[in-house]
Amino acid sequence: MEQLQNGFTLELCKDAFPLSTDSIALADFVKLTKDAAVLDLGSGCGTLGIMLCAADPTCRVTGVELDANAHRMALRNAENNGISSRLHSICADLRTIPSILSPGSFQCCVSNPPYYAAGPQSKVYPTARREDNCSLQELFSAAAWALKYGGDFFLVHKPERLAEICALGSQHSLEPKRLILLRHRTDGPIGLILVQCRKGAKPGLIIEEESLHTPDGDATDYYRRLYHI
Repeated sequence: MEQLQNGFTLELCKDAFPLSTDSIALADFVKLTKDAAVLDLGSGCGTLGIMLCAADPTCRVTGVELDANAHRMALRNAENNGISSRLHSICADLRTIPSILSPGSFQCCVSNPPYYAAGPQSKVYPTARREDNCSLQELFSAAAWALKYGGDFFLVHKPERLAEICALGSQHSLEPKRLILLRHRTDGPIGLILVQCRKGAKPGLIIEEESLHTPDGDATDYYRRLYHI
């Protein structure tokens, strides 16, 4: 059982990934308007939704998750935290979103998607980290359908996919507006990227850099903020 801010908790399925920096950093990166309707694409056990609801008492989150066990755990997490009226989970393939959700229904979409493109070389990675059931193209298509004009899509990914993310964003009228290059150490390589795309926005990208630790291994102010230290 993971302990989150404001007394919230998170229980994960036996075979689920543990709570990790990518989800924690993404939840911090997301900026919500008051009473925001949020769609979590590939929501798993409800990790992002629980963290967003813990941070913002006005938001409402709908998760779409293909795995039935993870979907059931998300519902359990919502019940355990007393937010069943604010956090919902739909057990479905996100590629079918046009058939299950009305277009333009959400002010915000979030996703911690599979990082590795499908193919023989990707078999070394766990299924949840492969794009067998969710390519970047399909992810952006789902977000574009669900977002209202002016809505934001926040995602975390690997830096080597940045060019593809920017190209797909422009293709789906989801203009990249903000980018954080995240390093594990200030003197180390970029390990993750956090990207905010806005539907129908004009070009104009703000680039920031953050690190979790100093060259000596000490926690940075950014790390302390993420982990509420």
